[in-house]
Amino acid sequence: MTHLDEKLSVKEMVGYAMGDVASNLFWMVFVFFGMYFYTDVFGLSAAVVGTLFGVTRLVDAVIEPSIGLISDRTRTRWGQFRPYLLWMALPFGVIGALTFFTPNISQHGKVLYAWVTYFLVGVVYSAINLPYSSLMGVISSDPIERTRVSSYRFVGAYSAGLVVNLSTLKLVTLFGGGKGTAQQQHGFAITMGIYAVIAVALFLVTFASTKQRVEPSKTQETSLAKDLGDVVTNGPWLILFLLGIFTLSSVSVRGAVIAYYFKYYVGEGHQLLGMKLGVEALTGAFLTLGSVATIIGVPATAPLTKKVGKKVAYIGLSAIASLLTIAYYYLDPSALLAMFVLQFFVNFFMGPTAALVFSMYTDAADYAEWKTGRRSTGLVMSASSLAQKLGWTMGGIIGGTLLAAYGYVANRPQTAETLTGIRLMASWIPGAGSMLACIAVLIYPLNDKRMQQIAADLTARRLKSGHT
Repeated sequence: MTHLDEKLSVKEMVGYAMGDVASNLFWMVFVFFGMYFYTDVFGLSAAVVGTLFGVTRLVDAVIEPSIGLISDRTRTRWGQFRPYLLWMALPFGVIGALTFFTPNISQHGKVLYAWVTYFLVGVVYSAINLPYSSLMGVISSDPIERTRVSSYRFVGAYSAGLVVNLSTLKLVTLFGGGKGTAQQQHGFAITMGIYAVIAVALFLVTFASTKQRVEPSKTQETSLAKDLGDVVTNGPWLILFLLGIFTLSSVSVRGAVIAYYFKYYVGEGHQLLGMKLGVEALTGAFLTLGSVATIIGVPATAPLTKKVGKKVAYIGLSAIASLLTIAYYYLDPSALLAMFVLQFFVNFFMGPTAALVFSMYTDAADYAEWKTGRRSTGLVMSASSLAQKLGWTMGGIIGGTLLAAYGYVANRPQTAETLTGIRLMASWIPGAGSMLACIAVLIYPLNDKRMQQIAADLTARRLKSGHT
């Protein structure tokens, strides 16, 4: 057995997963509370926030591929991608915490502050998360091992989501000393400062516990034009790129509207299993249940993939979750039990899909090397991060634009039209986006049998070139 086929230890896979815990301590806050923070806490209008999310993320169309190209060309004693976990951990924590700080300045000054910090947090997120994702493509040459790593990774990601959903609003209230706007501003600043410290430490754990095993050929010619050409002509990469946009747009819209759904549509006074819970408690419990369900669902990724293959598994799981999501439109505000049951199953079925997609990205990197003889893992994996950002952007634009179009005004009773819009954003809109992702996967050409043959061919090439 060569080191290329080395089985990964549980210790290394857990260590790798800690990096996604770190990332998602911020990512999940943006997904579930970002819109709410900027409108109801920081004090911006929904229209301004939608524009902020849209314009700043469009810059990533340049930033993401650039980081991929730079990391592919990085050569250190720690490999290509691991050093970025060391170099960027502290900037990520500091800028992430500052993004959730509300300065006591004029409204125009706050808008400028939001633009600067939100732009910067996107840059540092890319600078650390893209190399982190790329590391999964070179941690092993075995597609099955990478699927196992991806499963561990997303258990980490969803565990962070569980912490965020369960703790964030409670910590904001605790540290802020109340639920007023000023108290929530103070609470968010302290809470995100704590998350930042933890994130920095966990990225360093990932750096220390992982190893790069797949190296680019020593004879590979460095060519920007060829690298870009290889990627844009990589059919599986293009399909996964669209898939990522559709999926993250859906997740972003649904995640952003949950706080509004419970605050304005469900409201106070309803009982869940005989318990009368406030809006904040209901929101936290709802999101927490979703995180628990995804954590339960993710371990099924590897055995399910082994049984039916990545492509069939993704389509089946995503289609079921989409239909269950659409059902939210037809629920009355008092149907709390149905809301929570659906939440469990939506997230249970969606949980493995993220692990499947990121494993498929690493397959696309192998396919590119097999087809062209050139390996550009960072650039190929930039598709995952860029698709996330563009999906996040589209979700933010859609969310902010729709809230404004439906007449949303923060902290006031909403009109019937606004409530209908909130219901659509929690049901049909994200459900339709997930269905589009299923359609994209139908034409994805890399099945598991083909990937095993590609992996065998690449291993033979590397052994021949002296990579043992």
